[in-house]
Amino acid sequence: MPAWHPRTLNPADLPGLMAVQHACYGDEFVESAAVFARRIDSPADCSLVIEHGGRIRAYLAAYRSRLAKVTPLHGDFEAVTHPDTLYLHDMAVLPGHVGEGMAHALLGSVRRMARDARLPYSGLVSVQGSRAYWERQGYAVHALADEAQRERLAGYGGDAVYMLARL
Repeated sequence: MPAWHPRTLNPADLPGLMAVQHACYGDEFVESAAVFARRIDSPADCSLVIEHGGRIRAYLAAYRSRLAKVTPLHGDFEAVTHPDTLYLHDMAVLPGHVGEGMAHALLGSVRRMARDARLPYSGLVSVQGSRAYWERQGYAVHALADEAQRERLAGYGGDAVYMLARL
């Protein structure tokens, strides 16, 4: 198995990222290239990709945020003052490459970024039956006290849960 080396997501990667999304998600979860372009421009962005053979094979959309703050589906990465949470918005690996260690490499890289930035938490919304995967990565379901955040969470569908890990 090759050693994967994630790198920063940039605008030239958007066609490849879109191809990964379309291969991994139903239409309701595919977010537009325009949304990702705005996210890349956010000062809070710390998204990564893995490219191999000139093709994007995996990505992790992430940014610095606040505890228990949910990014709406199709929403921008909102910069916040005093971030305390690395928010993992979306991670996808091309179906033919699942199990090759790309997700592990992406998660390791963003967790190092979070530690370097002294962010004590990582949060995410688990969708499409991924809760057990995230639990194996150290995340646990975390109740959202704020009604607005619960409404944002509901936009991801009935099985969506907000999860949190202490870094």
